[in-house]
Amino acid sequence: MSALRIHVDGMGLWSPQLGDFDALRSLLDGGSPPPPPARPAAARMAPNERRRAPESVLLAVEVAGQAVAMSGREAASLACVFASSHGEQSITDYMCATLAHSPTELSPTRFHNSVHNAPVGYWTIAVGCHEPSTAVCAHRASFGAGLLEAAGQVLAEQRPVLLVCADTAGSGPLGKVIGGEQPFACALVLAPAASPATRARLDIQLNAGGEGTDLEPPLSGWRAGNASAEALPLLAMLARGTGRCQLAAGPRLGLQIDTEAVA
Repeated sequence: MSALRIHVDGMGLWSPQLGDFDALRSLLDGGSPPPPPARPAAARMAPNERRRAPESVLLAVEVAGQAVAMSGREAASLACVFASSHGEQSITDYMCATLAHSPTELSPTRFHNSVHNAPVGYWTIAVGCHEPSTAVCAHRASFGAGLLEAAGQVLAEQRPVLLVCADTAGSGPLGKVIGGEQPFACALVLAPAASPATRARLDIQLNAGGEGTDLEPPLSGWRAGNASAEALPLLAMLARGTGRCQLAAGPRLGLQIDTEAVA
């Protein structure tokens, strides 16, 4: 099949080491960007909602806000795809422990924050968005699966789409199985055609998968430490302006992505 061609209008990123996409670009250029505050600002949310929200929501809303601001688009006008490998791990750990020992004490508030589409729900409420939203999960391939879903919507509907992928660090016994060592989140605003806001063009070719693109330290360690950081090969290409990478989108499905900067 022919390549899926889409355009990138905005990028967002947050990790304990990098507070935004410009920090990644600075790092790859040999700089030493200062680390962000320990808690994502998630400034698009109302203060009372921000105080109550779990970390997975703060991560997703923070990078979504960054990407939309860079794109110059109205957040309320964007359909969105939110992906996550493991969701809110600390709440999942709490729920498992509570159900095992004191099931009648399970908190309804914490339960509603455990569902996989909680971050996209918080985002759409915060920005007043009534456009379609999708939640995607595909284990370590969640970013690739989300990118494929978002690209399909961009091209089928001929409209811009916000893609967000975020995972928290592991927690409790579940964290020992998953191995998540730190939080990571990223976002892209994708569009069907180039515009004055466009930063890059992506040509996506589906294949049978295989080995992912190698990364140098420290990016390689960050990718190993969080499932959403599987996006780093593409993010690094976007920061450098050009290149090709391979991402997983499923057990036997891969994405070969060619990137070219748009002036």
